[in-house]
Amino acid sequence: MATTNDLRNGLVLNLDGQLWTVVEFQHVKPGKGGAFVRTKLKNVLSGKVVDKTFNAGVRVDTANVDRREMQYLYRDGSDFVFMDLSSYEQIHVTEATVGDAAHFLLESQTAIVGLHDGVPLFVELPAAVVLTIEYTEPGLQGDRSTGGTKPARLETSYEIAVPLFVTAGEKVKVDTRDGSYLGRA
Repeated sequence: MATTNDLRNGLVLNLDGQLWTVVEFQHVKPGKGGAFVRTKLKNVLSGKVVDKTFNAGVRVDTANVDRREMQYLYRDGSDFVFMDLSSYEQIHVTEATVGDAAHFLLESQTAIVGLHDGVPLFVELPAAVVLTIEYTEPGLQGDRSTGGTKPARLETSYEIAVPLFVTAGEKVKVDTRDGSYLGRA
């Protein structure tokens, strides 16, 4: 148990039997009346974001989420198999839990897996990963970095927009949060 004064970004709360992550919070002390805490909460399982206001000092139930560094091994049907690097235990994570991180996962890549009572809640990748361009149309003479963009398929079969001068076989850095091109690697 914690109070609303202990809230911080990333803390997981157990509200009405559901797990919610604190995305952002703000302590407000108006001129009249008592202080309160305005929060933006994200449902861990569904991804739904809601705004919720708590009175200051109210007790909230926190959930114990174990964040472990795991290695992605392979895909088993619709599940992703991860191995705990400390205990070598393998767990199956559903495709819905992995979410958009699946577009940037390569075999033997490490990721942070959040577990609550042994159930995987989320998969967190580094902010940027280096991937190889599998296919893109060839650039034309005169293409410059300030020109336009063209579609390119990564080695994970995900398609991103890259500058016209990038060719197939090049390694590029990709932002895992929005899938944007960050530069050559």
